Parts: sequence; C-alpha cells; structure tokens
Amino acid sequence: MKLRYCLTVALSLFALVAFAQKKLPSANAKTLNGKTINLLDTYGQPDDKLTIISFWATWCKPCQNELDAISYLYEDWQNDYNAELVAITIDTRRNMAQVGPMVESKGWEYTILSAEQAEMENAFNFNFIPQTFLVDKKGNIVYTHSSYNPGDEEELEKYLEKYSKQ
Repeated sequence: MKLRYCLTVALSLFALVAFAQKKLPSANAKTLNGKTINLLDTYGQPDDKLTIISFWATWCKPCQNELDAISYLYEDWQNDYNAELVAITIDTRRNMAQVGPMVESKGWEYTILSAEQAEMENAFNFNFIPQTFLVDKKGNIVYTHSSYNPGDEEELEKYLEKYSKQ
C-alpha cells in the first residue's frame, strides 16, 4: 500500500513538473546589425503576440527546410494567430557572413538574430538544431520541437491556433 501511494505521488509530481509551463529565459542575442537584445525583455513579456523561436544555422539543412516550409505559411500565421517568428542563428563568427545572403536569397521575412550556441543551449536546454519553441502571450514556453520532418509545421500550427485563443 505504501509503495502504491509513493508511486502515485511520484508520478503526480513528475507530471506536474513535465507539463509545467516554463518562462522564456533571460538570454542575450544580437541583431544582424550588432545590437544586443534580451530575449526575455523583448519576447517574454505579456502582450497579444505569439512568438515562435527557431534555432538554426547556415550549415544545417533540416533547419533550412523547416524555415522554408514555414515561410509558405508565415503570412497566414501572422494574420490568423498574430504570430511572429524569430530565427536565431547559432552560426560561429566565421560563418556569420553567410547569414544575411542566405536569408535574402530564401526570402525569409523573419526577425533574424544571432547568438552564441553554448549560451542558447544552456538557457533553453537543447542539444541540437533545428529547435523550435512557441512562447504564448504571457511569455511562457508552451511547445517545443526538435529536428524537422515535413509536416512538423502543421503540428506547430495546431498549437498556434490553440494558444491564439487564450
């Protein structure tokens, strides 16, 4: 009986922790012009927008595929869900010269930022890219997704629809 009770309590606590909403962390990134911004201050404060944060790099083909797929839906997401996508490259300084030309050639109309890979991995607790987070109107991370497979953007849209109504 005690074992069953302990297991029930442990599972309940695990579920509470696993499904608790996490606030957007305070981490710094830079605009392509070199201006430092704090992600929490800029995207984690209560407002009427949903923010998609996508970590990517120029050398990451799945990252490019994900951002390309989203680009076809992005205008609708902005209009239907009041969503903004912030694409944060974790490219090294050496590769940063490729970021602007790639974004321009692909026609991505996202907010593009850059950040140190280790700092972002620690702040957001991820290990590989692409890594996508959805931040609700209260600044909580309510969805996260690793890697990319065609159709993942449709799953993300379901969460956009859900949280746009809250």
